[in-house]
Amino acid sequence: MASVPPLALAGVHHVALICSDYARSRRFYTEVLGLVIVHETYRAERQSYKLDLALPDGTQIELFSFPEAPPRPSYPEACGLRHLALRVDDLEASLQALAGHGVAAEPVRMDPFTGCPFTFIADPDGLPIELVGPRPA
Repeated sequence: MASVPPLALAGVHHVALICSDYARSRRFYTEVLGLVIVHETYRAERQSYKLDLALPDGTQIELFSFPEAPPRPSYPEACGLRHLALRVDDLEASLQALAGHGVAAEPVRMDPFTGCPFTFIADPDGLPIELVGPRPA
């Protein structure tokens, strides 16, 4: 059997999230996390918003709202996407900004594999979001 080469992936294009309260999640991702709105569309046939948000590196998050979407199984954890991890340039400053918005974070820990500090917050629907700071010098 001939060997098939792997895909030549170039990076993550986007991550799609479904929220239960569009206005609340839109505010969280734009005002609290500071993502930039690329495009916002209301799709009447689906009774759904689609909000394209950009991170500084060009990666995007698509935020969808669907009527009566079931809650995300988080505890106990289910198979599938576990969490969204975002890099930050200054973890301490990020935590101070989040606290100013009333967003609580777990205690900062050090990743034994990468040597980077990290913590977790949750979006309005409880989706875990990991914030990863730079490796200390």
